[in-house]
Amino acid sequence: MRQQYAVVVLFALIVASCMTSFGSYRSTERQVLADVDQALAQALQEQQSPVISADTIQSFNSHLHIEALRGRAVLAVDTRQGFCPHPQVSAATVFALSDQRPALALWTVTLLWLTYCLWQRRRMQPVAGGYGGLLYDAAEGRFYTTQGEAVALTPMQQQLMEMFFRSPSHQLTKAEICDALWPKKDDASETLYTLIRRLKPVVERHSALRIEADRGRAYRLLVR
Repeated sequence: MRQQYAVVVLFALIVASCMTSFGSYRSTERQVLADVDQALAQALQEQQSPVISADTIQSFNSHLHIEALRGRAVLAVDTRQGFCPHPQVSAATVFALSDQRPALALWTVTLLWLTYCLWQRRRMQPVAGGYGGLLYDAAEGRFYTTQGEAVALTPMQQQLMEMFFRSPSHQLTKAEICDALWPKKDDASETLYTLIRRLKPVVERHSALRIEADRGRAYRLLVR
């Protein structure tokens, strides 16, 4: 998988996890606010007075439908509105009451995906080191750009590039290439020339490398 696609999927999972968590929180918050408002209204109606006392708090808690709120929701007085009492519930309490299981499942998938992406990145080890903007994934047997884009090569092009990468000097003689790729062919000069001609633009398009001929006796993979 291309690296940019993996990042897009990871970002989408993070967004989905956050949105699911926030959606659950907001839904629970609406339920909690509705419950504390009705409980306060009933408590004030019973005592026929806006003054908060111990009996008001006790009555308020008894009218709460959400049992988990009892003892956790508090009554405050707003001095700017004539000492009018209003209920308060902390964000931590609302979060604890919200159903975060779907979000937790998504976060688990997100972490697993992140672990997979990091593992994929680590196992993409270049042969004889990265060179000129190309990496070779030995497990998949494919070449990649530094951006994670797979380089499309024919089987012959693939073999030749692997030979270039395994060579410490990134240089191969004409005889070495012909013996390895066409061992049964007496003269593979024309075939080699065609292979090199078609491989050059592919290499140059995906990396900072170029293939240079050394008087027809050898070929070198050089950084431009």
